[in-house]
Amino acid sequence: MSGEAVFPLQSSTAGFSTKVPVEHLDYDYIEKCKDVKYLEKILKILRSGEEGIYPHLIKFCESHLEKLNPNSRALRKENPVATEANFSKDEWNQIVDDLRTWAEETKKTETLLKEESMFEDLSDVKIPPIRSSNCFVPHNKTSLPKQTRNPSKRVVPRDYQEWDKFNVEEECGKVDGHLDPPARLNSGHLNIRREVDASCNSHQEKLLLANREKDKGNEAFRANDYEEAVAYYSRSLSIFPTVNAYNNRAQAQIRLEHWHNAMTDCLQVLELEPRNKKALLRRATVYYHMGKFQMASEDLRTVLQEEPNNPAAMGLICRIKEVGFRGNGVFLPESSTVRVQLGFSFSKVQPSQPVGGEESSAAPAERGDMGNAQKKPHSRGDGGPHTDTSNSHHGPWRGKGGTSDKYKVPEESKEKVANGSSKRGSTASAQGDKGTTGGEKAKETVNLDTPCGALPPHLSRLKNEGNLLFKNGQFADALEKYSQAIQGYTDSGMDSPEDLCILYSNRAACYLKDGNSQDCIQDCTRALELQPFSLKPLLRRAMAYETLERYRKAYVDYKTVLQIDISVQAAHDSVNRITRLLIEQDGPEWREKLPDIPLVPLSAQQHRREDPPSQQVLQARAEKASRDAERRAEVRFTALKQEGNDFVKKGQYQEALGKYAECLKLKPKECAIYTNRALCYLKLQRFGEAKQDCDAALELEPDNKKAFFRRALANKGLQDYLACSSDLQEVLQLDPNVQEAEKELEEVTVLLRQSLSSATQDKPRKTVAITEVDGEEVMTEAPNSESSCTGDNISINLKPSSAYEFGQSLNASRCCGNTAACAKLLTSTEPELLPQYLSNQLDGHTISFIVKALDSHLLEKKPDLAYRHLDQLHTADRFRVALMMLEKDERRYVTQLFERLSAVESAEFTKDDVQNLANKYI
Repeated sequence: MSGEAVFPLQSSTAGFSTKVPVEHLDYDYIEKCKDVKYLEKILKILRSGEEGIYPHLIKFCESHLEKLNPNSRALRKENPVATEANFSKDEWNQIVDDLRTWAEETKKTETLLKEESMFEDLSDVKIPPIRSSNCFVPHNKTSLPKQTRNPSKRVVPRDYQEWDKFNVEEECGKVDGHLDPPARLNSGHLNIRREVDASCNSHQEKLLLANREKDKGNEAFRANDYEEAVAYYSRSLSIFPTVNAYNNRAQAQIRLEHWHNAMTDCLQVLELEPRNKKALLRRATVYYHMGKFQMASEDLRTVLQEEPNNPAAMGLICRIKEVGFRGNGVFLPESSTVRVQLGFSFSKVQPSQPVGGEESSAAPAERGDMGNAQKKPHSRGDGGPHTDTSNSHHGPWRGKGGTSDKYKVPEESKEKVANGSSKRGSTASAQGDKGTTGGEKAKETVNLDTPCGALPPHLSRLKNEGNLLFKNGQFADALEKYSQAIQGYTDSGMDSPEDLCILYSNRAACYLKDGNSQDCIQDCTRALELQPFSLKPLLRRAMAYETLERYRKAYVDYKTVLQIDISVQAAHDSVNRITRLLIEQDGPEWREKLPDIPLVPLSAQQHRREDPPSQQVLQARAEKASRDAERRAEVRFTALKQEGNDFVKKGQYQEALGKYAECLKLKPKECAIYTNRALCYLKLQRFGEAKQDCDAALELEPDNKKAFFRRALANKGLQDYLACSSDLQEVLQLDPNVQEAEKELEEVTVLLRQSLSSATQDKPRKTVAITEVDGEEVMTEAPNSESSCTGDNISINLKPSSAYEFGQSLNASRCCGNTAACAKLLTSTEPELLPQYLSNQLDGHTISFIVKALDSHLLEKKPDLAYRHLDQLHTADRFRVALMMLEKDERRYVTQLFERLSAVESAEFTKDDVQNLANKYI
């Protein structure tokens, strides 16, 4: 058999075989084998040498196993213990010296400890009491005082006469007199400082100290020493506040019944984590004990939205229910379409929810076992609709005991219900002291004239009266009302099977409460004849059968209920319980003795036709899905960003680009990702793409230094030195301490000067025609000439109409160094046109010449005009670059101009305006 045929067979039995066949110790088999555990067994056999030593085969098996599972334990190799041969002579001597020093110090310390007394400083100190005992003993005293005892022993009586003379009371008194005195009790608690000064510690040390104090508090809490637990939790919070410490202290405060302190801690947690479930639960507990049931219900609703089956929340709901709280409404009869449960609603009706009068929110003790006086079902505290289950839709809402007197309707209300004396539209009130905290009383108002399906008004009233009586534990009176309603329905001759089914089902519930299981079965059967596969009659009939020990029929009804709605936990529990009973009763063939279980049509299966969720539920689901998506995206984004950063550290810039690109898909407006990817592009010399990423980053954060600096590097790579210089100046303006930017700026300035000088050298020279004149004759400029000069006389165009004409006139005056002509040109030119006329031809010499002209001629005569020209000159293109080209003397002229300008008093500008303008030049 070939290796390919053997491997599938072997892979299926590798987990059960302990011996490896010799045929499998082969290169071909090992190469095709994919079972890691089996390969480890093969490698173990090869290393043991049982079948011979094959070094190459062992190495081949190890390499193949490493490809399948690099972390396999079989690949681990033990390193030999280091010896003297593994170290140099100096290292070995250092190790020996360290060990010798350590041994000597240990011996000295041990000698000192033996010489010193352990308790010499504790003679007058009281040792702290053992937790939960409050008992302490001074160290210099023993717990048992020394007493002199009588060494003589009393002779034990030897016969009955001596026993008659034995005085029992006297001997007991002597025994009591020799008892050791009780230990002194320390009534006060140990004084523990609740604040710790950790201001000098580092963050890591604070966190470690805070955790230690919290652990001490946890230990005290487990020992039921809540005062000490609060003290240690307070110490932990004074070192480093954490959510867990606040939560734990709140729980300890609840145990001490310090409600306001517990509320403060819960609010602190919710400020840090608004949806912390523990804090919400504990705040709900505080609200409950403070009597604020509505606020407690809101907190519990929030918890159950996050965790629907939270047992603590559902238990607290049960307690709120017991005090009579109804949330947003009252519990309505089965015929009503409105279902309200303690401030939050469910899309499906709980099968075990009471019907008719059973919609009571607090069941008395008499209803805890359905009034079943004949036989209580096994392992169930409630034989009725409210079953003992914690997984139902409503949670474990069952009676907690007590008497039925506090649930009875007052006589006045009972008379109104029984006699129907109230008018149409009137209400009947049922009041009872159902509260368990502070003696609070809950009050309900039920409209007895509420329409019930197709029933006429008088029958609807009878049904509502029965519901009210049932809810207050008066099952016999409720049964009478339901019977009157059924009789009235029969006499009226109306045809509404659904309403009659509900009446029979409600009366069956009354029979079941009173222990009349036989009549309950009859009414449930009638209800099922009217409405086949109705859930509640089936469930009640199953309970009645189980009470009468008709387990086979009860099993059939429970299984039918589960076909209708598989989420009925009471039916699941009952099926499991009855199954064990039937196995004990009928043996292994118990299924053959069962009646046929009817098949429920799909139209009657509630768990297959879910009601469409409400708008509130849909909105909550959408919000939760959005939060989950954001959380997952945030986790994935963080992981991708970290992977990209790791690739950058390793120099793998191409791989980092892929990770950053995926990050931008998740968060396209994350500035840091653009700057990081720009760095990768720079390293790969893709300067154009780097510049695009920097532009995108600056759109998101206009003051991002990294974006400016990396765009400067990209512009440098693109040989756009002007833009590079501008970006570097922006970096230095944001942070003057960036040394890299200063170095780059110096380098770029040199490159910019070289590029400008090379561009000037490459520019072809123009021929200028010069015409000589005699005397005072005015010179005229030749065509295509820039300027003409003879001595001090210059012919310039004082009213240029374009940048070209302005440049010709300015160059003509600058060639001859005539600042007066330049001043006349500036006087005849509007300052607003100066940036446009200079355009891209501005350089350092031009700025210096204009400054000299303004300082020499315009500043004294027209300071306002000089200020306006300076205010417009710095807005020209290339101004910043040209400003860097100024020599030291030229800069001195600029400084001198602004000093003189600041001394001028003018209505057009102030000294502050001059100073702000000077900052752009100097």
